Amino acid sequence: MRIAIAAVAALGALSLAACESSADKAAEQKADALEAQAAATPNEAQENQLNAAADAIEQQAGNADGGATTENTPDTSPSK
Repeated sequence: MRIAIAAVAALGALSLAACESSADKAAEQKADALEAQAAATPNEAQENQLNAAADAIEQQAGNADGGATTENTPDTSPSK
């Protein structure tokens, strides 16, 4: 009985982790567009601002599902 419960719980966790909501996908597309704009601008201040906005969108999308998925959560470490 315990093995069955553990197996069901594990499958449930895997199915949640494998799902990416349409909101996550839309946020990722919006962030990608901002990053493309940032790469194309010769203005460093504007580039930094666009990249920061893209990071914020990605972070919000990554946290929108309560952390059930981490695939699209950006690395915001200062060592970049």
